[in-house]
Amino acid sequence: MRVALWFLGLFGVAVVLALFFSSNAGTITVFWPPHRVDLSLNMVLVLLGLLFLLIHLALRALAALFALPGQAHSWRVRHQEQAMHASMLDAMSHFVAGRFIRSRKASQQVLAREAVMAKSGEAGPAAVRLRVMANLMAAESSQALQDKAARDTYFQQALALSTNLDATGIREGLLLRAVRWSLRDRDAAAAQDWFAQLPQGVARRTLALRLRLKLARLTGQSGLALDTARLLVKHRAFSDDSGRGLVRALALENIQAARDTEQLQRCWYKLEPAEQTMPEVACLAAERYLVLGGAQDTALGWLLPVWERMVKVPDGINQSQKISLVRVLETAFSSTVDTAWLKRIEQAQLAQPGDALLQYLAGVACLHLELWGKAQQLIKQALPRLNDKWLAASAWMMLAALAQRQGDSEPAAEAWQNAALLALRQDE
Repeated sequence: MRVALWFLGLFGVAVVLALFFSSNAGTITVFWPPHRVDLSLNMVLVLLGLLFLLIHLALRALAALFALPGQAHSWRVRHQEQAMHASMLDAMSHFVAGRFIRSRKASQQVLAREAVMAKSGEAGPAAVRLRVMANLMAAESSQALQDKAARDTYFQQALALSTNLDATGIREGLLLRAVRWSLRDRDAAAAQDWFAQLPQGVARRTLALRLRLKLARLTGQSGLALDTARLLVKHRAFSDDSGRGLVRALALENIQAARDTEQLQRCWYKLEPAEQTMPEVACLAAERYLVLGGAQDTALGWLLPVWERMVKVPDGINQSQKISLVRVLETAFSSTVDTAWLKRIEQAQLAQPGDALLQYLAGVACLHLELWGKAQQLIKQALPRLNDKWLAASAWMMLAALAQRQGDSEPAAEAWQNAALLALRQDE
């Protein structure tokens, strides 16, 4: 449609011009004494148009001629920028490929070209950022080459340039790299200093949280490491299994670091409900609490959710977790057996009569209640099916003690011998 309208317009202009020139009988007389020149008006108009076109072309030619130096300068600057960008890409590709010496040389070429352009006043608006990134790549390559002196030199140059307004936003990345390098060097003090310089918003990013987790573990701050790991899990920085495993390991570290019952209780109540129900965490906390002289009721209260989980869902915890739970319960029952717990154990043992661990635990409870015959019967039934050497050795020792109580010296000696053999195997 637009093309058709253009054609219609051109035809209209042609018609108007044809009508004007065909009926135009005017003349123009030019007197140049002693000469007289008569020209038709049409010819004058055509000559004026040609003169205007000639002047326009001449001006365009002069403008192009005077623009040649500027174009040459622009081409030279563009060529230098392309060469710098190519060198920067070479530095990055060499670094990714593990050719760190070549990467540093390419970064040095970028810095040399940029210095020449800056000296001649031809540096572009992104020259500062390019120089910062080139220094950073050279520092990274030096770090990979274990050349710490060169790394620090290039890094300080990049850090000084990052204060320029044209390099806004790069300083945060430089500080994060400094924290990472300090952690790799196991320099906790330097890592803390660099981390303290991060803005508050940057410190909440996933990358910064990962670095803070490593720093907390390096400095032995188990509580801070656990809090950071929780934030990372909420931000989905880890897979579900990895996140749970990390939180569990840090919770165990916190519990293991407790030196008295009060500190252990504070550590326990800081844990989230999901963490308190982890079998490994609950068992270690209860065991440590009992070892430190804590009350039996408190330790058993911590173990109750794990016990209920084991009883209600047979596959809720694995075999090693069951063994750990039974060991801690046996330790807790060394002084006295609570009536409520005795009832729980009997109900669980009746519901799962083929479970050797529950039979063993029921025998331990009966032993502490001085039900000698029933304890001996349950322990003997469970002993052949106990896969844990520690529990088996403990079972033989209890049978030996029961045999001595009954005056059976030979069975007692045999039981003591079997317990000693299992104890030796544990040390292997």
